[in-house]
Amino acid sequence: MSTIYDFTATTLAGAEMPLSDYRGKVLLIVNTASKCGFTPQYAGLETLYEDLEPRGLVVLGFPCNQFGAQEPGSAEEIAHFCSLTYDVRFPMFAKVAVNGPEASPLFKYLRAQAPGVLGSTAIKWNFTKFLVDREGRVRERFAPATKPEALRREIEALL
Repeated sequence: MSTIYDFTATTLAGAEMPLSDYRGKVLLIVNTASKCGFTPQYAGLETLYEDLEPRGLVVLGFPCNQFGAQEPGSAEEIAHFCSLTYDVRFPMFAKVAVNGPEASPLFKYLRAQAPGVLGSTAIKWNFTKFLVDREGRVRERFAPATKPEALRREIEALL
């Protein structure tokens, strides 16, 4: 597989969605969690999405329960939390594993394309962010502690 567009993902509602539906968009792909110290980043992610979606940005959220069991809820509970607490409007997908043998193919690909510190491919925690250009190429990985608003310059450069 050569670009992000070769993958499909399951939405929170259970529908299969080819990521090729986002062809030509800049993507910010994030593994999320509802009970994490970084959970308030949902607000910053939504602000980026609202501000930059008209220019071609799409934020894609992928809940993950691999770090401290911080995303224990069902798809319905996750959707309710995101909507009620942070008014999330960007696309949210079904819960995934991002590390280990059960890791989703998408996250295996993201990790390989944008290794972390010292070349590590493992995702360290919730709210790791991957920036993908309009051609479907992974451009950069950002650490969980990197706030969404700090990514604006890199995102705008791709828009």
